[in-house]
Amino acid sequence: MKFGMRKPSLKKRISARTSVKRQIVQRSGLKMPRGYGWMRNPKKAAFNKVYNRTTFDIFKLIKKLMK
Repeated sequence: MKFGMRKPSLKKRISARTSVKRQIVQRSGLKMPRGYGWMRNPKKAAFNKVYNRTTFDIFKLIKKLMK
């Protein structure tokens, strides 16, 4: 498990927002409500919860400092 700052990747940031799979799910209304990740894939949901609490994004940090 990683601790500390996440290494930014411009390629991953763009592909996450423009992928064909994401567009299909968003436009067809198939996305699940928030919090349903535990029912859909509990192992991935547990990993993501720990990962998001132990790491931070440099862009969010800069955004907070600029306020």
